[in-house]
Parts: sequence; structure tokens; C-alpha cells
Amino acid sequence: MQKRPLGRSGLEIAPLVFGGNVFGWTVDERTSFSLLDAFVDAGLNAVDTADAYSRWAPGNQGGESETIIGNWLRANPGKRKRVLILTKVGSDMGQGHKDLSARWIEKAVEDSLRRLNTDVIDLYQSHWPDPNTPQEETLRAYERLLRAGKIRAIGTSNYDAALLEESLKVAREKGLPRYESLQPQYNLYDRSGFDGALRDLAMREGIGVITYYSLASGFLSGKYRSKEDLSKSQRGKGVEKYLDARGMKILAALDEVSARLGAKPAEVALAWVIAREGVTAPIASATGLEQLASLVRAVHLALSAQDIALLDAASA
Repeated sequence: MQKRPLGRSGLEIAPLVFGGNVFGWTVDERTSFSLLDAFVDAGLNAVDTADAYSRWAPGNQGGESETIIGNWLRANPGKRKRVLILTKVGSDMGQGHKDLSARWIEKAVEDSLRRLNTDVIDLYQSHWPDPNTPQEETLRAYERLLRAGKIRAIGTSNYDAALLEESLKVAREKGLPRYESLQPQYNLYDRSGFDGALRDLAMREGIGVITYYSLASGFLSGKYRSKEDLSKSQRGKGVEKYLDARGMKILAALDEVSARLGAKPAEVALAWVIAREGVTAPIASATGLEQLASLVRAVHLALSAQDIALLDAASA
């Protein structure tokens, strides 16, 4: 499968990243192993997680997703060379606030390495901005981890254009490593946070972009078309905001393109993100092998200029 460079990190990823937020939440360990096996066997090679996944689930403390991935790597030692592990630091893990301090990063990376059963994290990402920690302190902590060989590259998530530009300036002026990737929320419905200044900056600086909520919490699969549909899954509550006139217009465009290509709406929605200039790869999750097979089909789905124009217009 054709891989894409992730910024200037030296890492190359297939154009779809598996979202590990479901591991230990809506997917048990046994199913997680099956999904990871099928994902790698399909030629895809990047799995995204975070230390905080999935603290929000009843009975969880955080680290559940990393632990399952680590158990899978332990059970399949040959797979480590075939997969890139992307994880994040900085969420509240019980300390009561978002935290990108050097002290926290140096503790958190050891915890993640242990849970993941690996000696190096391929991409270590700042999960959320931390207004209480200078960017220089955070980047210096990452510099030490890079020199120690505990991480291979750094990225960030949920930074706006001003914050990302500031971090690049600090890295440049202080001779520190820079963020080589960005993780913004981005899909056919949620476009305003990335399109514009942030996208322009990422493209200008050659920063890799891995989008999350690439299917708008499942809305773009087409299974939620009324408030009555919201009870179909645990994620239904997060979909209600999309049930407006613009959302229906996007679904209609997805239905039209899907019918023409013989594909599912979710596959078309992901193919649109994959084809978007400035995007390296979307993140998407699956809870079963049939759903995963659909994600894989999206990677191979070729949208015409007419298809993209129709989707662009509906989601503008």
C-alpha cells in the first residue's frame, strides 16, 4: 500500500490510521486483537492511542487502550516492525489539569512505554494545550526523550494556528525539535477548525496532518438521520448536533456519491478526507471485522473531481 510521509519526521504511514480509543471501552481485548491483526494484514501500519483512553468509561482509570495494544504486541512480537505506535500525553490522568510540564512528560512516557510493551514510541503527541507550561519547557522535555531514543518524533493535537505557529517559532529560535504532525478534528461537517489558517500553516511548514472524528462520531456513516436513531449506539448523544439542514445536505450528497460508486457513505466520507490536500491520513475506529473491512475499502476508493465538488459544495 502506498504510504505518505508524516511531515519531516521520517515516518511514513498508510492513508488511514486506526483509532485505538475503542480498545477497552466498546471493544474487549480479544476483539481488539482480531481488529489489529486484520488492520496490519490489510497493509495499514499506524495505530493512534493516548494515555487517557479510556478514562471516561465507568470503571476505567486510563491506560486501558495502551495496555491492550501492548498485550497484542507481546502476543505477536513480529508485528512491532510492521506497525507505528502513535500515543499522546497531557490529558488529565488524575492530577486535575492538562499537563505538558517536563516533570509530567518524563513520568508519563515511562508509563506509556510500559503499557505498550515497547522500548520506543514512534510518534509522541501533546494531547491538549497546557496554558500553564511554557512551550519551550515542553519541547525541551521532548528533546531529551528523542536523544534518549524513547520516542522517534513529536506531534501535537488540538492546537490552533496561533499556538502551532508559536511552537514552531520557539523550536526555531531555541534550536529545539518541532512538532512534525498535527491532529485536528476534521470531517465533511466539522471543517472550520482546520480549513483556513491552520491548514495553510501546516501545508506551508510541511507538517503532517492526522484528522480525528473523521466520521463525525459516526454521523457520516448515515445511520443517524433522526433523533430516534440516536439510541443506536453509545456515541449517539454526540451526534444530535449534526441533525440540522446542513447535516442532511451532506448526507444527501454522500448518498448520491455512494450510489454511483457502489460504496457506503462512511467509505465515501473517509475517501474525501484522504483526498483532501494537506491531510496525511484520517483516524477511524472499528468495533468489528466487517466495519474494519469497510474502512480498508475507503482507502482504495477513488473519488472523481465531480464527486469531490459535490461533497465540497454540500459541506461548505
